[in-house]
Amino acid sequence: MMFAQCTWKCASFVLLCCVLSPPAQASKCSEDIRCKCICPPYRNISGRIYNKNVSQKDCNCLHVVEPMPVPGNDVEAYCLLCECKYEERSTTTIKVIIIIYLSVVGALLLYMAFLVLVDPLIRKPDAYTQPLHNEEENEDARSLAAALTPSGPRANTVLERVEGAQQRWKRQVQEQRKTVFDRHKMLS
Repeated sequence: MMFAQCTWKCASFVLLCCVLSPPAQASKCSEDIRCKCICPPYRNISGRIYNKNVSQKDCNCLHVVEPMPVPGNDVEAYCLLCECKYEERSTTTIKVIIIIYLSVVGALLLYMAFLVLVDPLIRKPDAYTQPLHNEEENEDARSLAAALTPSGPRANTVLERVEGAQQRWKRQVQEQRKTVFDRHKMLS
């Protein structure tokens, strides 16, 4: 429950920050565009990656690589080795996707909390299906009694109900296999 509260608070905080951020202007935000130059090692200079917010026409080594690590006469040779790419992204789209994702996670956490806390209190036994459940429980009790060790009867927990359902399923599959193989032998 503590995890659900923390997640919900974090999601609402991110939602408020994204919603209250200023709307996108006509020009791109500085985070939405950049020029990225990857320069390999050159002589005694190690390779580096340079990022700068410049226009697409200025996306080259001369405008992005600052400070220039080589002296003036080697600048052209160094810039020929560098690979510059103009990158553009939409932070608004990223924010919307994150809001949708956090909303879905929050809704699933609320649904889980509902199922764990409220659903057992609301759910009442159905008068029509109760005899069917009694028959299944009697069958489960017989199979559990055969499988019980001398340690004594077990409590009716969720895990044990799942184990009982799994045992029933295994028995049904075994019976189906037996009938299918028997029929197959009879036909051939």
